[in-house]
Amino acid sequence: MTPVGAPLPILTDVIGGLGVITLNRPQALNALSLEMVREMTAVLRGWASDASVQAVLLRGSARAAADGKRTITHFCAGGDIRFMHDAALAGDAVVEDFFTEEYALDHLLHVFPKPTIAWLEGVTMGGGMGLAQGCKLRVATETLRMAMPETRIGLFPDVGGGHFLSRCAGAIGEYLGVVGPHFHANDAMQMGLADVAAASSCLPSFLDGLCAAPVQSCEGILGRLQEHLARHPLVPLPETSVMAHVADIDRHFSQPTLADIVASLQSDRGDWAKATLAQMSGHSPLMMAVTLEQIRRGRGMALADVFRMERTLVRHCFQLRKGAASETIEGVRALVIDKDNAPKWVPASVAEVSRAQVDAYFQPVWPPHAHPLRDLH
Repeated sequence: MTPVGAPLPILTDVIGGLGVITLNRPQALNALSLEMVREMTAVLRGWASDASVQAVLLRGSARAAADGKRTITHFCAGGDIRFMHDAALAGDAVVEDFFTEEYALDHLLHVFPKPTIAWLEGVTMGGGMGLAQGCKLRVATETLRMAMPETRIGLFPDVGGGHFLSRCAGAIGEYLGVVGPHFHANDAMQMGLADVAAASSCLPSFLDGLCAAPVQSCEGILGRLQEHLARHPLVPLPETSVMAHVADIDRHFSQPTLADIVASLQSDRGDWAKATLAQMSGHSPLMMAVTLEQIRRGRGMALADVFRMERTLVRHCFQLRKGAASETIEGVRALVIDKDNAPKWVPASVAEVSRAQVDAYFQPVWPPHAHPLRDLH
């Protein structure tokens, strides 16, 4: 429950037939809390049968820039990893609730009966990608900075990453999940992770137009939005940083194992391969291998089964090695808590990762009838 006087975790409004949900933790880059997840779930369930809501738009709230002369908007930086770290160390079961409810929310967006729109500005990573990729129309703007960087903190690209990354062409999904590079609007569209690019400044005028002239159908809202976006295209599009290297990505990241991928990159004397190895050197070797397996399994799985697989994986992230021994706890400690950027990964190198260590993360925790996400369809 939100304390009296505290900002609401999300803001909601219905504007001319469009339900608008605004993530409202701007000082935390709109990172998701359990309260936000629960509020969004309740709102969406209500709007699913509300005749006054024809479509839904998700966006992030803005904060003042340091210079005080402008505002900065981020869609969502992911889950609140400091909360996860503290709850897991304390043995607080609320961390279990967070992942169960977050994944159920992401699945709800994927199967929502009305059109859903993600307005993507600024940082859109981790849990933010889970929200965005569940939406039917994903609008990339000039400030968009996407990534699934979980292996850097000893986690894996969850929130449905086994679904949407595995559906990228070739070995792009393996590359995005294992390496976690940042990319922008042009790459996002070419990889199928965004649908259209537009200037971020055009959203207020679209909402003003809906307020002045409401729309009575979901087709009408989408049609008007698409016409509006066509009048405000993102020009010029940023240069690609991922798709410019798609041939290299496919050659290296289609290799059978993580060790094979590393060996393939090491045999490549190009600058891109060297930069990729340098980036991977800071990530958890074990979780890069788990991620590779997750994405390849996810390629042949139904959406609900991917979420159930990932719920099992994240349980193992905190329970196979408990407390400070958890790879995830160590990664968050090094990146966010102590900020020494010197995680002590176990195992310490890709060469030391065994098949048995990877397979342990995929072992069932619950029988099917007792799985926390058993009701997803």
